[in-house]
Amino acid sequence: MPSRRHVIADDLRHQITSGHFKAGERLPSEAQLATRYTVSTATLRSALALLQGEGLVEKIHGSGNFVRRPLRKITYTGGGGAQSTWTAFSTPLRMTARTTNIEAPSHLTALLNVPPRSPLTEVLFTSHEGKTPHSLAHIYVPHDLAPSTPPLGEQIAVNPADLRPPLSEVQERVSARLPTQEEATTLRISPSLAVLSVTRVSTDAAGRVVEAALLVLPGDRADALFTTRFVTDERSSKE
Repeated sequence: MPSRRHVIADDLRHQITSGHFKAGERLPSEAQLATRYTVSTATLRSALALLQGEGLVEKIHGSGNFVRRPLRKITYTGGGGAQSTWTAFSTPLRMTARTTNIEAPSHLTALLNVPPRSPLTEVLFTSHEGKTPHSLAHIYVPHDLAPSTPPLGEQIAVNPADLRPPLSEVQERVSARLPTQEEATTLRISPSLAVLSVTRVSTDAAGRVVEAALLVLPGDRADALFTTRFVTDERSSKE
């Protein structure tokens, strides 16, 4: 027999998919819904968490629960060096950027191969579709390589030609994990929704790490694409 939270989630899901509650519309308050379904607030929130995990509902703290507008999927194009970008399938996502000068914390010293407390420039990029957060990117650059002017909001990475010597290697590590509480709150996603985590480290010809990027993409709206091209020896094919 289905639990009460599943019965409630099924009913709300039907009301959303049938158009009774429309995209962008605020649902009745949790207290009102708990009274309507004659359950505790905890049970009601558990039912809403199921819909949040499915991407049907988003909870905006201080405002309530809203029917989530269908989100376009984006693709992280890997293997392209520091020019790797987010590619939207229609209108580009709106990007905002915040630049901060920091001292390298312990988890970045190994990643960038720098001494503890080394000066870094951090650029936090947040992409939005309308008012809804879509993805996060933390870009870290040694302070002496950072641009004199902040990057434009629509850029996902600073142009490498403006920052550093030519790159020799770009290494990308992709994993799936649950979001941190801060990431879940910023992206307005359920803590149970897996995210795609990409760690990208760019190195120049001298072996110096010139950029580290930590990218977070919610699993319900992102793919990663990596393309390998093989060079064939035309001379051998002619023999």
